[in-house]
Amino acid sequence: MDSSFLRHRVDLSGPKTAIVAIRCASVVALLLLLAPLAMAQSTYKYIRKHKEDYDDKVVHFGFYYALPFTRYNLTYRPDFATSTNDPSLLRITSPTNSGFRVGFSVNAYMNDRFDFRMTPGVSIYSREVKYAYANAEDKSDVRESTWIELPFVFKYKSARRLNSRMYLLAGAVVGIETNVKKRLAQSQGRLNTNTTDLSIEYGIGFEQFFEYFKFAPELRFTHGLPNVFAGNTANPSSAGIQRLTTHAVTLYLHFE
Repeated sequence: MDSSFLRHRVDLSGPKTAIVAIRCASVVALLLLLAPLAMAQSTYKYIRKHKEDYDDKVVHFGFYYALPFTRYNLTYRPDFATSTNDPSLLRITSPTNSGFRVGFSVNAYMNDRFDFRMTPGVSIYSREVKYAYANAEDKSDVRESTWIELPFVFKYKSARRLNSRMYLLAGAVVGIETNVKKRLAQSQGRLNTNTTDLSIEYGIGFEQFFEYFKFAPELRFTHGLPNVFAGNTANPSSAGIQRLTTHAVTLYLHFE
């Protein structure tokens, strides 16, 4: 067969060949993009569901570590400007300080949507009140203390999706300070506060089920209800304080 005839029938440099090549390349690129999705879907179908009978057990026990960030919510006295006998005092604030908490958890199953949880623990706090002066250095009163805290919360959980689910929680916390030395604190001009507290608490969490345990990071917000300020005659600047309530934002790491 004449070679010129072949060249005439199959013109490799023609526009039709270029269009075909572009279409082929597009198909190949599309297949390459869809392949990982197909593989992921195939893998998803065979993901093992860990601890399938978890909710069949009424009570679960675990432990946790937590990192609280805490401060006082402070209210001035109405006569703040004259109550301190110090005209150079500009303001009183409470900065946020970090602490540490460790404890154990008891989770009681109620129904498909609600659980009741207790998370008693020991907390170490360093709460502070800072005094700013117009023509002098700032001063601070620090309350370093150890608390035994008993949170009681109700937990509302979503439907489980394979090995994970979200939840909300709300409840109350009873706190008791354990290492109090009132006389020493007052003699040194330190911050004097009550040794008990009652707070409301709410938060959000995420449960991830593994083969041998459950891990749940959680974020809680805590607001103290009573006035914990007990007065302090050793520090005249604190006379401008009318009310102190506790406040904390805490990151929990639960293991069950």
